[in-house]
Amino acid sequence: MAKPENGSFWSELLAIDLYKRNQGRLARQLTAAGIGALVVAGAYVLYHGPLSGMDSKEWRVAIPLLITAAAAWVIYRLVNFPRFAEFLISVEAEMGKVSWAGKEELYRATIVVLSTMLFLGVILFFYDLLWQKILFWIGVLPGPVG
Repeated sequence: MAKPENGSFWSELLAIDLYKRNQGRLARQLTAAGIGALVVAGAYVLYHGPLSGMDSKEWRVAIPLLITAAAAWVIYRLVNFPRFAEFLISVEAEMGKVSWAGKEELYRATIVVLSTMLFLGVILFFYDLLWQKILFWIGVLPGPVG
């Protein structure tokens, strides 16, 4: 693995260039989109929550937009920060090595998981009924069950 260039966090935050432009592109884009979605959801909640009582409509809109714009720049720089970018490049490389299940194997595995969950749900339901009866019988529960 290539050693990232030395630089402080703040100098990297203010830089404009991309770190290893063509490596780990999908992982970086999806990471940025996921963090960006969280920021947009937070701005939406801020607009409709604490800022909903503001008299000035301009500030009510401007504050979430400024926070979103600042966060967009931080996200852009974060996915190009050498240590984090190297991690995302490695993640994408490892994901390329994964052997994904075929359609038939996926279908069989889904049936096994769903039937196991149904079986365990039924068993736990009956255990719950049994414990309710026992706890009622020894006087821990106040009234008759079922």
